[in-house]
Amino acid sequence: MNVTEQALSGKTQPHADEARSAPGSTRIAAVQMVSGPAVEDNLREARRLIESAAAQGAKLVALPEYFAIMGMRDRDKVAVREAPGRGPIQAFLSETARRLGIWLIGGSVPLEASDANKVRNSCLVFDEQGRLAARYDKIHLFGFEMGAERYSEERTIEPGKEVVVVDSPFGRLGLSICYDLRFPELYRAMQDVDIILVPSAFTETTGKAHWETLLRARAIENLAYVLAPAQGGRHANGRETHGDSMVVDPWGVVLDRLPRGAGLVAAGVNPAYVSRVRQGLPALSHRTIHQC
Repeated sequence: MNVTEQALSGKTQPHADEARSAPGSTRIAAVQMVSGPAVEDNLREARRLIESAAAQGAKLVALPEYFAIMGMRDRDKVAVREAPGRGPIQAFLSETARRLGIWLIGGSVPLEASDANKVRNSCLVFDEQGRLAARYDKIHLFGFEMGAERYSEERTIEPGKEVVVVDSPFGRLGLSICYDLRFPELYRAMQDVDIILVPSAFTETTGKAHWETLLRARAIENLAYVLAPAQGGRHANGRETHGDSMVVDPWGVVLDRLPRGAGLVAAGVNPAYVSRVRQGLPALSHRTIHQC
């Protein structure tokens, strides 16, 4: 039974099972955290969870947004910002990737910006040798006002401008961060990618309403896996994040999820499976509206 036949029959889950067990499949993992204001404590917890993922066979492991610091105030991340290529957070990511022989994605790291009062919220990808393979600076900055909840990332974050895709042993990775998830044109600009990364710290209010819907939509419309590590719980600063870290397959099937608390989700992914899905449902080749 091919992809189209399975879709018409409603038998999509066996296809996902095939991807997990097929030759050439790779185990990937998303780490969920409830980070606090102390960088050293957060890195210690991240190390524990990354090592657990690697022990379970994961070759690509992704950390959530703000994994290294969820400060008591927005400006706390500015105080610990690092120069590109230097600092304890980047050293931790590089050393851990090299030591475990994995590709490691630091969901977001506060890096220097042109404004001394701001940071670049940067997703950093390290290969199995501990080398920096890619950097993506968050483009879309979260702003939200509803009742007592108010957020304005533009006060402390300088936005990026570049769409970033990186080739890996597991396929082409498309990088994004949290609020980017609401902007489908970003993912279209990536062209064809095999795995979309969405490290996040969604609020509980917006997360319970939109998180799963948006993740599955991005997977379906791009016919790609989505790996979404999240912050998930009540933080020391009083903020509550939604959690529900997920791995979603190109058919929109949730392969694994963790509703709340520290832990990890994992699943097998296979670029050949992505190719078969796209052959059966060639929606990407049917696009007729292009960016001017």
